[in-house]
Amino acid sequence: MLSPHEFATLILVRDAPDQIEASRAELSTLLERQLVALEQAERGMSRPRITPNGNSVLEACARMR
Repeated sequence: MLSPHEFATLILVRDAPDQIEASRAELSTLLERQLVALEQAERGMSRPRITPNGNSVLEACARMR
């Protein structure tokens, strides 16, 4: 189960990946659970992106409303 902060971070990765700092604690949990992956961005920096598993989690939560 994701904490509210981890869930919010997952949404941010989906909607605004450039707004997330790589040092954010919740990001490491999402990486461990393979809900988020890091990809190489411009200037050699890493950028988070949502994985298919992460997208499935968000879709399942959206269906519960």
